[in-house]
This record gives sequence, structure tokens and C-alpha cells, in this order.
Amino acid sequence: MKILVIKLGALGDFVLAMAAMKKIREAHPNDQITLLTTPPFRELAEASGWFDAVDTDGRPDNLIAEAAMLLRLRRAHYGRIYDLQTSSRSSAYFQFLRPNPPPWSGIARGCSLPHANPARDSMHTLERQADQLKYAGIWPDAPTEPGTAPPPDLSFLAAGRPPAQLPYVMLIPGGSPHRLDKRWPAGRFAQLALELRGRGLEVYVIGGPGEAPIAEEIARVAGEIRDLTGKTSFADIAALAAGAECVIGNDTGPLHLAAAAGAPTLALFSDASDPALCAPRGKVRVLHSPDLADLPLSAVVEAADAIAA
Repeated sequence: MKILVIKLGALGDFVLAMAAMKKIREAHPNDQITLLTTPPFRELAEASGWFDAVDTDGRPDNLIAEAAMLLRLRRAHYGRIYDLQTSSRSSAYFQFLRPNPPPWSGIARGCSLPHANPARDSMHTLERQADQLKYAGIWPDAPTEPGTAPPPDLSFLAAGRPPAQLPYVMLIPGGSPHRLDKRWPAGRFAQLALELRGRGLEVYVIGGPGEAPIAEEIARVAGEIRDLTGKTSFADIAALAAGAECVIGNDTGPLHLAAAAGAPTLALFSDASDPALCAPRGKVRVLHSPDLADLPLSAVVEAADAIAA
């Protein structure tokens, strides 16, 4: 049977969904599974080994491309589709497959395997997707109580990486440019880096190309750091995180990636997002402040010491 899994992004959501993706593969060991996603996630998906094919055209940017993608879905004649995106976009894909859509797990109106739990929107992503697969009939004993669903395990991305010569801590001080309220101030990260370097630790700073100014500010205060902004793939981030003494960062995709790679992780949350619904899990400690500008350096140092102990 041909199976389709839909997960388009974003990074943190994609990483959390990898727990459900693994379960889908376990439930369909001999079936041909395709992932419909977007280009940034090809490397992660292919490295997992859970998919026979990865289609990165899941979010077309024009009507012609969208029509071609929808026709491709129709002609593939999938025997079952697991919609882990559960958005208006992905639900619209289901409607296009009428009048004879395949069995569909998701929230699309009229689908045959609906996740009909009225509490789904108040569940953490991991429990929500486990519950979705329970409703779909492939995870009868799914852990759905708060805090019980296992985190994704991306430790395979670090396989074969040689150990670093010096112990290091990874900082993830950036995040979405449209969500500045999810960031601990760069100046505090700089003071944290200075504290860490004083303890004999190297400091790696991870982020996108647009976050290079943050790394520069940290370097001005802390001195020599490893500025890797704009220089790492998702697999690189996971591999580096797996070797770190600790990873400290804002609620952003690379932090989820680091936690899933097995790193001791300190996640900084403001009221801009609810850790009860989306915090990473594993060797993770969440430090929450309604406004991260009010979170003192001492609290972060104390929490980092606890998570790395």
C-alpha cells in the first residue's frame, strides 16, 4: 500500500512531529511511505530512514504549481494519508481528492479517520499527534495524558561525529524576526557567554544568517566565540548539540532540534508561547518568564547548572 504523510513545517513543529512519523513507519513496515513537506526538511526526512520518498513541493507558491501538486496527489492513489499538519491548507488538499478520497487521518471535514477529540487544541503536540494516531487505529495504547508521550529521537544525526577537543555550550539566541517577544535579550546572552567562558567552556552560537549581528554582540562582550550563524544545516545543529555540555536558547526550531538530538537543553519561554503545548522534551528544563526581558542572568545560570549536572 502507498502511504502519504503530510508535514510542511515549521522547524520546531516538524521536529516534534518526527515522533509520530516514526510510529507511522513502525505501523506500516512494508508499505511505501512518501512524505509531503517543504525543501528545508528534506535532509532531516531522508536521514531518518522512515520514508521511501520525500516530496518537497508541499507548499506551492503559485497556482500552476499547486494544480500540478494536487494532480500528483490524485494520481498517486494513496491507500492512506496521515495529515500531521492539520491546517486549513492541508485540509483543503483532502477536499480536492473528493469524491473518492483515500482514508485520511486529520481534521479535514468529512475525512474517514478524523481526530475528533474536542480537547485536541489544548494538548501538547506530542500527545495530540499520538492521540491522532490512536484515533486512526495504529497506536491503540498511545500515551495521551499530559507529559507522557515520548519525544522524538534524532540522535542518529550525531552518529560518527568525532568528539570536540574542548567542552562547549551551544547558545541559540535568535528566533523568528517576527516574534521578538520570544527572545531573551542579546545582551543577556552576551553576559551568559562571558560567564561560560570564565568557566573554561567554549561557546558556540547557532542561528540563521540574519542573526549574525547577535553573535557579533555576544563576541564583543565575551571575547572569542565560535560564530556558526548561517553556517550550519539542520543535521549539523543536531550533531553539534549532541556533543554539547548544555544547549541554552529561546523557543525556536533549532532548540527543538537540539533537544531531540539528546542534548541537555534549557528552553527559555515567554508568554508568547505556551510550553504546556509545545515545549521540547527529553533532557529539557523550561524556564518561563512572562516577559523574557525580566528574566535575570542569575536565573539562567542556575537553571543551566542544574540541567548540565
